[in-house]
Amino acid sequence: MADIDLFEAIYSARSIRRLKPDPVPEELITRILDAAIRAPSGGNAQSWAFVVVRDPDLRHQLGAIYRKASDIAEAIYAARGCPPHLTERQYARLMASGKYLWDHMGEAPVLLLPCSRRPVLPAREALPPDIAARWQDEVAYAERIRGASIYPAVQNIILAAIAAMQLVGTGLINTFNSIATQL
Repeated sequence: MADIDLFEAIYSARSIRRLKPDPVPEELITRILDAAIRAPSGGNAQSWAFVVVRDPDLRHQLGAIYRKASDIAEAIYAARGCPPHLTERQYARLMASGKYLWDHMGEAPVLLLPCSRRPVLPAREALPPDIAARWQDEVAYAERIRGASIYPAVQNIILAAIAAMQLVGTGLINTFNSIATQL
């Protein structure tokens, strides 16, 4: 595996929405996950888990869930309209490539799902009185920022995948959040 320069990986990072069916070597997945766990996290909590899905049936089931969640995203994008930094043609191309991914996600040879764990907070009684008095605010704050710690790990996944001879397509996908309560 020939690595590329960090800046080349950063400058060439983009979402890949048309995926090759080629198998992804276990060594490459291991190397990418190793890069992920090297990322910084708030309080060094490393409150993440990574699920590697190779089973074709599971990938297709996840693809169907992703497709359903994407209906919500598609409606939001359509209602929002073309962003000012894109031409109508660029926006149409973006939407078409997104739709292709929405329809074909389950066909990817492997899915790597970064998962964020809920923050573990001490019991209210264990805290000093002034902090215990606003414990619910601290719970809300911890919940609001919990995703912030996983994004550096996801960025490492993207850069590692690109650096590994661009063998793997990547993309940051938050669509499942829209349908998580229905699972």
